[in-house]
Amino acid sequence: MRLLPLFAAMALSSGSVAAALADDAPAPARVAVRAAHLVDVQTGTVRDNPLVIIDGERITEVRYDGQVPAGANVIDLGGATLLPGLIDCHVHLTGDPSAVKGDYYEAVLKRGSIDAAIVSPVYAKRTLDAGFTTVRNLGADDYVDVSLRDAINRGDVPGPRMFVSGPPLGATGGHADGTTGFSPLIEFHGTTGVADGVDAIRHRVRENVKNGADVIKFMASAGVLSAETSVGAPQYSQEEMNALVDEAHRWGKKVAAHAHGAEAIKMAIRAGVDSVEHSSLIDDEGLKLAKQRGTYLDFDVYNDDYILSEYAKKGFPASTVEKEKLVGRLQRENFQRAVKAGEKMAFGTDAGVYPHGWNGKQFATMTQWGMTPMQAIQAATVNAADLLDMKGKIGAVAPGYYADLVAVNDNPLSDITQLQHVAFVMKGGEVDKNEIKR
Repeated sequence: MRLLPLFAAMALSSGSVAAALADDAPAPARVAVRAAHLVDVQTGTVRDNPLVIIDGERITEVRYDGQVPAGANVIDLGGATLLPGLIDCHVHLTGDPSAVKGDYYEAVLKRGSIDAAIVSPVYAKRTLDAGFTTVRNLGADDYVDVSLRDAINRGDVPGPRMFVSGPPLGATGGHADGTTGFSPLIEFHGTTGVADGVDAIRHRVRENVKNGADVIKFMASAGVLSAETSVGAPQYSQEEMNALVDEAHRWGKKVAAHAHGAEAIKMAIRAGVDSVEHSSLIDDEGLKLAKQRGTYLDFDVYNDDYILSEYAKKGFPASTVEKEKLVGRLQRENFQRAVKAGEKMAFGTDAGVYPHGWNGKQFATMTQWGMTPMQAIQAATVNAADLLDMKGKIGAVAPGYYADLVAVNDNPLSDITQLQHVAFVMKGGEVDKNEIKR
């Protein structure tokens, strides 16, 4: 207690020094980004000759009169089309199939979270270069994603703005249990999200929050890339799901539920999850429930192509490929039904199941299965921002938003594959990449 006056004096002194430094600090550079077109995702229109004025990391004005403010540094993108920075609501930046070079078990048994921590900055940079300035990382061992997020925020490594879950929760023997399918005599060490029963689940949620999770992810159903027999059966009871969501929301954290099977999807929605990931076998009742509850549906509709094409070559178990065959086509058909039903849908790719930096490939698949190009872009901008509780900050090009901008050389509304070749990337007012053709 005797030290409190000293600490108070130090705090006041530090505050005075900080204020003085702030007064002497130069004002943030003003930048004006000029392009031929802007995809206005808020109105669903394209506007010509935008000029985006940026002070520091925020957009202060978007004007169309061509008048550049005095003293502004101009970034002229010529005939390019501007868009907001893209958002992927389901990635795994701590893994990549390129790590599996024909030997699945070598990757599983000889590499751990330290290996993941070493390579994850590479995947983060690839993702940012692809135009994704914000991601939600849904699942990582030993809180590697928390450390990666913090390193990016400190400026230690380049990468997208991250919202992270830490280890996903799941039942013993289920999709979150990495020991499933191995001998019980083999021991795996590290942080696990495995928890059974209401009390253990509540404790596990609190552990993730304590250790830095922004969002809670859990396995409502079985999965494709794990050893359990089913691909979609529920793996928690309704009581367990209810407790998990209640606890997460008590701590102010949104909940993402991995769910392929129709029943597991409905159980997760009834429990109050904020998004359902994969949503592969959703039925009419599930679509109706999601719409009633305002639940977002994320369909990772691109990666079926990659899994069926490449996973057998990489030595993945045959059961994995067979399970993907069960859900891939049905997931796309149900995606189409969800679009027609007017469901709330965000862009989530499960990147890490296929190579990082390929996120933009999903746009073409989304348009092939029922979305307009504008709807697909909105799923990865305004809708995704809403899901992340970042509306008014990211997902649009407007005053007050972070200066997250991407640009492509041609019109993505007439050729959605342009988003596979993002040529200009700015995150928070800093240019990451500029390969615009002039």
